[in-house]
Amino acid sequence: MSLTLDPNLADADGVYADLIEAHEGLTEEESHAFNARLILILANHVGDRETFRQALEAAGSAGKR
Repeated sequence: MSLTLDPNLADADGVYADLIEAHEGLTEEESHAFNARLILILANHVGDRETFRQALEAAGSAGKR
C-alpha cells in the first residue's frame, strides 16, 4: 500500500471542522493525548507499517517547508 498525498476527501473543510470541534474544551495536554489516540486508531485502520512510515516522513517534511 502506498500513501495517498493527493486531495482525497470529498469534504476536507468539514473534516477539518470536525477535528477542531473534537478539540473544543480540551487542555493542551488533553489535546495532545487525543491526537495521539486518533493517529493510532487511523494507523490501525490503514494496517500497514510502511504506509504509516511514509505518513510520518510526509508529516515531518511538511513541517520543514
